[in-house]
Formats: sequence, structure tokens, C-alpha cells
Amino acid sequence: MFKITPNPPNEPDLKLNQAAHRAIDRYLNSESDPPSPPPGLFSVAADASNETLITNSYETFSSVTALLLDLSEDLTGKQRDVALAIHQLSELGVLLMDRLMEREAAVAGS
Repeated sequence: MFKITPNPPNEPDLKLNQAAHRAIDRYLNSESDPPSPPPGLFSVAADASNETLITNSYETFSSVTALLLDLSEDLTGKQRDVALAIHQLSELGVLLMDRLMEREAAVAGS
């Protein structure tokens, strides 16, 4: 069976060409300061209280700990050892955050 293959278009893609020129003008031919990097995908509210930050950190560490224990049940050998080592580190994070929460509660109660 013979399949006819169409020839590529002879004319340039105008939209692609225009986009390329805009990018070149913005980054290479700009007279102003270089563009700032885009903001991160996630950010922490600047006005978040210490209590909010501590509580959310504690909950995050606790979630990681639970996820790692569930994951380690399905693993064997070295992969299981790595998951349990990460679990150990996250558990240390939980303990540190717990101590910090106790200190903050003592300061707030004073």
C-alpha cells in the first residue's frame, strides 16, 4: 500500500514567528531592567501568625509520617529501608514541632 506524504508548508508559521520575535524583544532587546523571575507556585502568607505556621508544619510532618508508613508496607529490601529512614526523619520533625508548640503555648499562657 502506497501512502501519500504531504510536503511541509512552504510559508513560515506566522504565529510562531511572531511569538519568537516577542520573546527576543523582551529578553534580548529590552532597554529596561532584566525581567524578574516568575513568583513561586506556592507561597506562605506574610501575615500568618506563628501559631498558624507551627500548627501547619506539625500537620505536614504528621501527614508525611503516615504516608511513609503506608508506603513502607508495600516495599521490600533497600527501598523499604529508605522509606523507613525518611519516616524516622519526619518523626524527628514532628517531635521538634511538638516541642515548639509546647513553648509557644507556654509563652501565650504567660
